[in-house]
Amino acid sequence: MTALKAKRASPKPPLVIGWRELVALPDLGVAEMKAKIDTGARTSALHARDFHRFRQDDREWIEFEPMVAGAGRLKRCKAQLMERRMIKNTSGVPEERPVIIARLTLRSRTWPIEVSLTDREKMEFDLIIGRTAIRGRKIVVDPGKSYLAGPPETAES
Repeated sequence: MTALKAKRASPKPPLVIGWRELVALPDLGVAEMKAKIDTGARTSALHARDFHRFRQDDREWIEFEPMVAGAGRLKRCKAQLMERRMIKNTSGVPEERPVIIARLTLRSRTWPIEVSLTDREKMEFDLIIGRTAIRGRKIVVDPGKSYLAGPPETAES
């Protein structure tokens, strides 16, 4: 008697990305921006300013202005405030930052990530994508390459 082997689907290969990529933050009205993939950073960070916290439906929210180079003035955004967390800045000094959840689009993939809001005016990239944002997503970072994924594929594309 011959045993029949179940046909197994071959595993999907990981998405290989570079140390910098083009991404979108559709919840915040950002169709495309440059981001640095920083596996040394735990939490992602977005350049934002003019914060205003408020309560709505017994929950804490934050209103802010996202800052994206080349995008002109973006409309103010509001998001539910997940928490305020102590996060080390680029100098290693802990600072308290508001943290929200926003969807990230990388190539054709979109998923929610935690994003801290902070002043990144003196930094080259307005968005840092930390390791927790890409963990478990079958993504491999090639630190010697850039823009491997191509532009984000959004509904508007």
